Amino acid sequence: MSSELSRAASPYLRQHAEQPVAWHAWGEAAFAEARRRDVPVMVSIGYATCHWCHVMAAESFSDPHIAAHLNRTMVSVKVDREEHPEVDAVFLAAAAAFTPHLGWPLTVFTTPEGKPFFAGTYWPPTARGRLPGFADVIDAVDQAWRERREAVTETSGALQRALEEAARERGDEALAPAWPTLEVRAQLAARIAAREDPDFGGFAPAGADAATPKFPVWPVLRFLQTEPDETSRALAERTLDRMARSPLRDADGGFFRYATRRDWSVPHYERMLTDNAGLIQVALAAGRADIASAAAGFLVDSLQLPSGGFAAAQDSESWIDGERSEGGFYQRALDERSALEPPRIDGKLVSGWNGLAVAALAATGARLGRADLVDAAVRAALAVEESNVADDGTLRRASLDEILSAAPATLEDYGALAQGLAVLATATGCAAYAVQARRLVDLCWPTEQTALVPGGRDRVLAALGAPEVDDADTDRPSGAASLAEASLTLWRLGAGERYRRRARTIVAHRATRAVEDPFSHAAVLRVAALLESAGRQIVVVADSDDDPLARAAHATGADVVVRVSEADAVVWSEAGFSLFTDRTATGGRPTAYDCREFVCRLPIHDASGFSEPEA
Repeated sequence: MSSELSRAASPYLRQHAEQPVAWHAWGEAAFAEARRRDVPVMVSIGYATCHWCHVMAAESFSDPHIAAHLNRTMVSVKVDREEHPEVDAVFLAAAAAFTPHLGWPLTVFTTPEGKPFFAGTYWPPTARGRLPGFADVIDAVDQAWRERREAVTETSGALQRALEEAARERGDEALAPAWPTLEVRAQLAARIAAREDPDFGGFAPAGADAATPKFPVWPVLRFLQTEPDETSRALAERTLDRMARSPLRDADGGFFRYATRRDWSVPHYERMLTDNAGLIQVALAAGRADIASAAAGFLVDSLQLPSGGFAAAQDSESWIDGERSEGGFYQRALDERSALEPPRIDGKLVSGWNGLAVAALAATGARLGRADLVDAAVRAALAVEESNVADDGTLRRASLDEILSAAPATLEDYGALAQGLAVLATATGCAAYAVQARRLVDLCWPTEQTALVPGGRDRVLAALGAPEVDDADTDRPSGAASLAEASLTLWRLGAGERYRRRARTIVAHRATRAVEDPFSHAAVLRVAALLESAGRQIVVVADSDDDPLARAAHATGADVVVRVSEADAVVWSEAGFSLFTDRTATGGRPTAYDCREFVCRLPIHDASGFSEPEA
């Protein structure tokens, strides 16, 4: 049993604590032990709701003979990819040199200095078809290390040099960015549209067969919704509708991680907090209150923890009639599920992912007049503040059962949580959340030249000299995109021009990559579009969120809508948010201030005033 794993702030690591493998948690100690013994390191990366991770754990890591072989020939490290996203990204980039089929479980063999020399994903315990057996893989790695050390070190060195060169090239690109103008973005949107599946919707590479998996790719949909042309918005809404009417969406309104086939059938049944939070925002922007409300209900009913925070995911597997079943729970009708034990959840409280949920629920609650959803967002924000903020005010990546993870927070954590708090401030009218958001953003800007993670990158990776890898917008916005969006939202609330400059700096730094690969940088492109739009801000001074003027303001779809009392407006203004300066209820009546980039029309008292031409 690994006592390190049993005390971890990760359900995934705890799942492996009782195995016969002598697991180490991620840390310098594992590599020091490998250097002392002069053996390679096996880094095994996965997450708690990963089906094939469960399979490999049951087949191989629980096998005493395979475990003894591992313990004898190498040092084994278990990593939760959700707890250590930078570690996952670095080893994924290295693994791409050895296999085109990337995924989890990810198994990477490195030198004691942490330099990868071989990698793969799932291996069965013994050879199966074209897949070698994991026992054979261990034999081959051990033999290569003992008998062909020079070739192993040459492979690891060549791969290290290639990754370092790629990092240098990305840095050079940022020196001469190609800003994504409206015309450029229109071309990029057309490139995305060209990949639409004409038969079943969604996106797939050219020539994809029926077994091609499909993902929600919600950052791409959010970008398309931001573009001014109707074609792009229609594509996003059509894709959302196809997914919502397909097996990718469960009967309770939550979405599964992906579908294994082109027609959206045979879902991979795990359900992620990030996917559902993002799709709520897509649905809200599309005017699909039904989809947004149902997915929000899934978050609150199935993923919200007693603490108020949100779990990272819900498993694909459950126990039915004494047997472990993948997807069996979800294949039952809703009224039949009450008699079954639901799939377990990964109760890890991830800072940035909770920020995504806070933003989605707060925005939905405000738009639809659902105070219960806003309350759920408030509870989550308080839970993260209580559990994931260190004594010095910096964030930690995650916590579990009041155990704070040693994993450092990422730029995603700071940016996504800051954005969530800023949206929560608009939904509640409470300036304190915006002040917290501003503090998190400011921590990432030690100077105005570049954004940095407070405390720096993962210390073990830094000590090992691992090259930095690209932070792309894949299944969720990158850390850079999240921080840029939070900065822009703060600017729209009147925090000051430097916040818009910060957003522009981030987009400019990543613009070349975004233009080259819009699918992987869609969230950055979305911020670029928001930066070029005039933006609309509405402040309603009224005593109640239920005031007709406040409800009408939310219905406009303006970029920022905040309902405050006169006293609240003073608090906002004194906290440094100029949008709220001199906002009063004129004549003692509820009053709305309708603004474009802080230039406001005359105050209005009637909802019909929102539809009048701009002054």
